Amino acid sequence: MIKTIWLDLHHAQLTTTQLYQVLHLRNEVFIVEQQCVYQDIDNLDLMGDNRHLLGLQNNQLVAYARVLVSPSSLSIGRVITAPNSRGQGLGNELLKQALIVCETHWDNHYSIYLSAQAHLQKFYGSFGFIAEGDIYDEDGIPHIKMKK
Repeated sequence: MIKTIWLDLHHAQLTTTQLYQVLHLRNEVFIVEQQCVYQDIDNLDLMGDNRHLLGLQNNQLVAYARVLVSPSSLSIGRVITAPNSRGQGLGNELLKQALIVCETHWDNHYSIYLSAQAHLQKFYGSFGFIAEGDIYDEDGIPHIKMKK
């Protein structure tokens, strides 16, 4: 199994190449693979204390998530594994690492939210996230708000 290197970066630390890899992977999966036309570049990637978690294998981005910071909460989003790297358990490791990022920088002082694709509710639940409210449509895909 190929070793995954995890990088926890403030947006100001992202290199041009890393940012390009992130946007390329998000476009490949969220827009092309899921056939969902939406505005991925939402002006949040480079704001405030927001962070980016990159999982690299052989210098290639294979997993990614971002943590958005608001005055009262954290939000984990854009959780993704590369199509050619699925089946390695990267999704589990990615979420573990994202929670470590939250704990490292904010010491569990905030609630952590995510907008989960509804079919992944059980997966996120295994990490202690609890559904809040009803399933809703987000860009044509059923989602549910979850909180830890």
